[in-house]
Amino acid sequence: MNKQDLLNEYKRQEDKMCLSKILDKIEASKIKEKIETTDFLDMYQVALVENFLRKIKFENYKLYGGYEEAERKVAIIYPDKYDEKMLEKNYGKILKIVRVLLPEEEYGKFAHRNYLGGIIKLGLNREKVGDILVSDEGADIITVENFANILKEQLPSLTRFEASNIAIEGIQNIKKKEIKIEEVKIIVPSLRLDNIVSDLARTSRSKAVQIIDQERVFINGQNETKPSKQIKLNDIITIRGKGRFVIKSFDGTTRSGRTVVVIEKFV
Repeated sequence: MNKQDLLNEYKRQEDKMCLSKILDKIEASKIKEKIETTDFLDMYQVALVENFLRKIKFENYKLYGGYEEAERKVAIIYPDKYDEKMLEKNYGKILKIVRVLLPEEEYGKFAHRNYLGGIIKLGLNREKVGDILVSDEGADIITVENFANILKEQLPSLTRFEASNIAIEGIQNIKKKEIKIEEVKIIVPSLRLDNIVSDLARTSRSKAVQIIDQERVFINGQNETKPSKQIKLNDIITIRGKGRFVIKSFDGTTRSGRTVVVIEKFV
């Protein structure tokens, strides 16, 4: 089956463009017998690519974002001669960390949006940047290898980072964000996805439907666009811009028949 036939069933032009690049990388890797990589894919694109490669039964790939829980990942396509150990040796050539260390008097001053906003303000390519792991002391910004120097040179031109110490580190030195979990309870009329998203995002049900339509909601890593989707125990729900949540238990019903759901929220 040729390239166009493989892409015909996808209606969105953005999906076709993304998967076309993947097919080009597969072809290049086969011809050159070298590793080929993409820029960073967002959560929707990661799920799209993974499903597509599974469908065409292509196995020589890895989706990698620098650490296990990464949301943004690059697709690594490799030739048959590579095994897992050979692939891992190349991770440091594929991704780097740009580490921002704030002056002590500015510890805790900046959030994720400040770092991402700075990158966008500089007009830099968002697809070259992966997850941004923020701590009180600063942030580890994951980038593709050939973009690290550009980011290191450009960030100090922003007033917010002009006094910061900015350095390039190997991906193996990443400072993983400490995961904190907060348990919350929500009460919903049913276990439909739109009801759950409405409570988790603290918005109206109609707005929750918009969020789902905008492809910002993922269940167990897969994009979900059906508001009527029924949520199950242990489902992991990610709402881009709002956070990640785990359905831990159903704690009975109220007198009016609404369901009490216990949620673990990653903070």
